[in-house]
Amino acid sequence: MRKKSALPTKSCAHCGLPFTWRKKWERDWEHVKYCSERCRRAGGPAGKGNHPDTTQDPG
Repeated sequence: MRKKSALPTKSCAHCGLPFTWRKKWERDWEHVKYCSERCRRAGGPAGKGNHPDTTQDPG
């Protein structure tokens, strides 16, 4: 069994956050660009630190 720290990682094309290889992406890892379905739907680059789950300070 592999340690999680030994798995490959990528940066999300939308939010820029790093994400780790998953078994369901085994055959398609080269084509995976987004960390989540939400980022995939949002599409292209949004700039660093703009992950949809983070809250923005209104002031």
